[in-house]
Amino acid sequence: MINLVKVFSISFLWNFMNIVQADSASNWQVGFQDPATPIMEGIINLHHDLMFFICIISIFVSWMLGRTLWHFEQSQNSIPSSLVHGTLIEMIWTISPAIILLIIAVPSFSLLYAMDEIISPAITIKTLGHQWYWSYEYSDYLNEESEAINFNSYMIPEEDLTEGQLRLLEVDNRMVIPVNTHIRIIVTAADVLHSWAIPSLGVKCDAIPGRLNQTSLFIKREGLYYGQCSEICGINHGFMPIVVEAVPLPSYISWVSNKLNQ
Repeated sequence: MINLVKVFSISFLWNFMNIVQADSASNWQVGFQDPATPIMEGIINLHHDLMFFICIISIFVSWMLGRTLWHFEQSQNSIPSSLVHGTLIEMIWTISPAIILLIIAVPSFSLLYAMDEIISPAITIKTLGHQWYWSYEYSDYLNEESEAINFNSYMIPEEDLTEGQLRLLEVDNRMVIPVNTHIRIIVTAADVLHSWAIPSLGVKCDAIPGRLNQTSLFIKREGLYYGQCSEICGINHGFMPIVVEAVPLPSYISWVSNKLNQ
């Protein structure tokens, strides 16, 4: 009995810590947030690959510059060289960057193709940006009055936050989606330009009035994912956060059922 209580307590504590330590920016953060989608994993891997080339090139150029300053300083080289160019060196510093760019292009184009690809989605959700909140529509599900699930998502004011909630990031109605499911997000705006962006999911899609943009999600793990509008849209631009709650499929079905019966 005691062991069961311990297991339950540890499980509850772990779930609580997962909620508290959700995917959001932390103080003094420099790197990326933990990825939750294959696209974000690809973005981070591409970043690491590019950093390898950047570090090698930076070290080489710095070494060449330092060596030049040292050996051709006036006291050590009083008679300046009359050499103005060399065919071999010109070919090297032209061909080498071209080869590096070709190497970089292969994973870059592959990632861009994957980001634009829309696999046949199981769920379609419409996201509408307003000044200054988001609204969501689950048009795949209709109640008895043939009305789709539709709700607004407002930021929770600082004075209404409970312990563990994040300032300027919590909302009253989260966008709930299942994990390990192909989801299509249709993004637009009702008034001015907005941008629906969530760093952990590798998503940043512009919301343009009169135009429908689309992106896809395939979340690999449960959790809370925080984002914000990434387009300066007015005086309250910094007060329209985004919260995506990824849950198991049975929990998602229960959530949809409750929404339809409201």
